[in-house]
Amino acid sequence: MKLWITETEKVKRQAGEDAVIILQLWKQKVRRLRIYRACLCAVLILAGMGLLGYSYYLVDSLIPSVIYMRAESEESLALDIPAKGEILSVSEQGTSNIPKGAVTLDLSQPVTMKTGTADSLEMQVKLFGILPFKQVGIRVIEDQELIPVGVPIGIYVKTEGVMVIGTGEFRSVNGEKVAPAEHILKSGDYVVKLNGTEVADKDDLITRIENGSGEAAILTIRRGEEYFDVKIDPVQDQTKKYKIGVWVRDNAQGVGTMTYIDSQGNFGALGHGINDVDTSNLMEMNDGTLYQTEIISIQKGTAGHPGEMTGMIVYSDDRILGDITSNSVRGIFGKCNDKALALGTEEAMPIGLKQEIRKGPAQILCTVDGTTRYYDIEITDIHLDHDNVNRGIELKVTDSDLIALTGGIVQGMSGAPIIQNGKFVGAVTHVLVQDSTRGYGIFIENMLEQ
Repeated sequence: MKLWITETEKVKRQAGEDAVIILQLWKQKVRRLRIYRACLCAVLILAGMGLLGYSYYLVDSLIPSVIYMRAESEESLALDIPAKGEILSVSEQGTSNIPKGAVTLDLSQPVTMKTGTADSLEMQVKLFGILPFKQVGIRVIEDQELIPVGVPIGIYVKTEGVMVIGTGEFRSVNGEKVAPAEHILKSGDYVVKLNGTEVADKDDLITRIENGSGEAAILTIRRGEEYFDVKIDPVQDQTKKYKIGVWVRDNAQGVGTMTYIDSQGNFGALGHGINDVDTSNLMEMNDGTLYQTEIISIQKGTAGHPGEMTGMIVYSDDRILGDITSNSVRGIFGKCNDKALALGTEEAMPIGLKQEIRKGPAQILCTVDGTTRYYDIEITDIHLDHDNVNRGIELKVTDSDLIALTGGIVQGMSGAPIIQNGKFVGAVTHVLVQDSTRGYGIFIENMLEQ
């Protein structure tokens, strides 16, 4: 039997197939649109998160964690950030006596604040006025004046006990390699006692171990804030002297620049701490002395090679300038004697707080050719909340005389006062290795925190 389809049926069937194809194409188009929308939403979310993260980073770098303001004065803040700040007065119990939301500042606009004598305020910063972002301390301080010095000084500091630089191995009397202190002592430890008796210096430690007839050495160690005892068995080396295989240091010397003298005869210098050259750890000093020194040679700084001022230090009583009482990341500090006070030949000047510093011309005070004088620099950037306290100010030497003498900033100039618009704003701390005309400085208020 022969089957056939009429033309009408063919048309209907073809129309049905076309409808199915159109439906499938429409579904594919809808699916693609959904994918496009999902991708667009993802891009917008990521862009929003990136913008928010950038805003957080930007604001964090533009607003300091602590703002110092002078007591009983009008202080201006021009942070220019998209945020609002709520002021709180914090009591000793940690509560605020200012009602919530009573004092709010628009930090996108210049703000003038009139301070009283309170010394503990907090500002809750909210990004875009909504997102809690950062707690900023506002410290109201008495205004003060400092004498800028800029004179080279010789520095001698002594540690409490002796500092462990590292452990090492040596050959015993039998020719074997031994390392008695390995895995017991660590770089940065301080040996304060040997067998219950205080260690005066590294020579004392070495001599007592050598003369100990090989008996176990009980060392009292300070590691961070913790004190504890360890036991090490000395071994004879090939010269038949007893050793424990440890490298130690008990003092440090160097040349720097005195930054300021205050009205009480206290000094600040360097703008950074004295670190051990091998471990890079801040040396925890027991006592220290400041000495008068003269610069005897200058090695100019070049790209890749920082320069250096070499001073002659005579460790005699008649050359002493004062006592060093503190070695911190912000500098070294102590008390001047009459000889040191005579170095402060400049007039005292008011300090400049970090929010008062501006990009542009400034000066540093230093002594490189036997004469203490001001040299021109330019402040190129200001980091109100740098994660490194010693790098709040970026600067560039523009004075042709100083560049001719030193190439810019050299080792030994750390602590040179930075002056801008008649105010004492900071001190030189570092030089850029690749460009000796550029460097960093610390805010004077950070030095005064010490």
